[in-house]
Order: sequence, then structure tokens, then C-alpha cells
Amino acid sequence: MLVISSFEQTVLLEVAIANLEMNGISKEQILIAPFDKRREEIKLFDTIQRSDGISLLDLAAVLATIFAVLGASYGFILKWGPIIWGLIGFLFGSLLGYAIDYVLTKKKTKRQSKDPRVATEVVMIVECDPAQGSKVEEILWSNLALGVTRIDSN
Repeated sequence: MLVISSFEQTVLLEVAIANLEMNGISKEQILIAPFDKRREEIKLFDTIQRSDGISLLDLAAVLATIFAVLGASYGFILKWGPIIWGLIGFLFGSLLGYAIDYVLTKKKTKRQSKDPRVATEVVMIVECDPAQGSKVEEILWSNLALGVTRIDSN
């Protein structure tokens, strides 16, 4: 019988292993595999198939609109006219908004990657006799497993 569970990588995982060993499960019957966190660079544009939930164009659109309106309004007073100043304001606002979003998002993702509180999930697979299955499951649940399932070998 296999008992499969998932944990956050904390001290409780070590306690669960110690409890299993005290109840007759040897180290050779326990397999622990940590998951790697996905580290991916920020993409400028999302596609239909892939979206990371981070948009770098929101602030760019807002600032482009604001600066385009201001450029067109003041363009009536300035030499090149409202259309040229509106386009200049649009370009300046969109570049400024994109740059601000990019810098803030880079800082946020860098801070999250260095954050020690971000726990890596770990999978534990325990091979045991069917008679020990319920005890193993009880030990795993008592040590705050995120999920537990049993698979019979039959």
C-alpha cells in the first residue's frame, strides 16, 4: 500500500518522518520529493494560451490617456498644434507608465523570490502494509499534511 501526502516544507515534516520511524516505518519505505518553484521572467504581452496574471500595460494606458489629453489641450497654445502634442503626450505617458510598472513588478518578484516565508511544497510517499495504512494516514494528518491519499497495491 502507498500513502501519498503533501506538506509545506516546515519542521512538521521532520516531525512526521520521526513519528513514522517510531511506528515501524523504515527510512527505505519513505520517499520525499520537494517541488521547485517556477521562476520565469516577466513577459510583455500575454497570449490566449498563456497568461501570468501580471499586466504591464494598465498604467501605461492610463498615463497615455492622461498625457494625450493634456498634450492636445495645451497644444492649442503651443507651436506644433494639438495633434502633434497629443501624440507626444501619448508616447510619453505610455513609456512612463510601462517603465513604472516594469520597475515595480521587478521589485515585487525579486522580493518574493528572496522571501523565506514562501514555503516549498513537498510530496511524501510512504510504502507500508495495509494494516499500517490508517496509522500512517493518522500520523500525516496530525502533522498538518495538506492532503493525503491511500493507494492499494492490489
